[in-house]
Amino acid sequence: MFAIFETGGKQYKAFVGDVVEIEKISVSEGDVFFDKVLARGEGSDIKIGTPYINGAVVSGKVLGEKRDKKKIVFHFKSKTRRRTLKGHRQTHALVSITNV
Repeated sequence: MFAIFETGGKQYKAFVGDVVEIEKISVSEGDVFFDKVLARGEGSDIKIGTPYINGAVVSGKVLGEKRDKKKIVFHFKSKTRRRTLKGHRQTHALVSITNV
């Protein structure tokens, strides 16, 4: 059984038992539910929502958080000697999918 759900403006495909790395959510540890399910199915039996499936929920458990490698953001304007250097590390939540 798999499901495609939406959270944080991104879509994720998940099977039961998978560990999905999603954008940081407000829940730090414990159970979490995603109700914006776009599609779900098993084998050739697939149900697709318009845009979401009513009553469908993907449940999971938040295992913790991790951070990406640092990404360098560099702005340069020629002829004005303007340079800006910044770094950014995105925080992700690790979610184990328990039920579709």
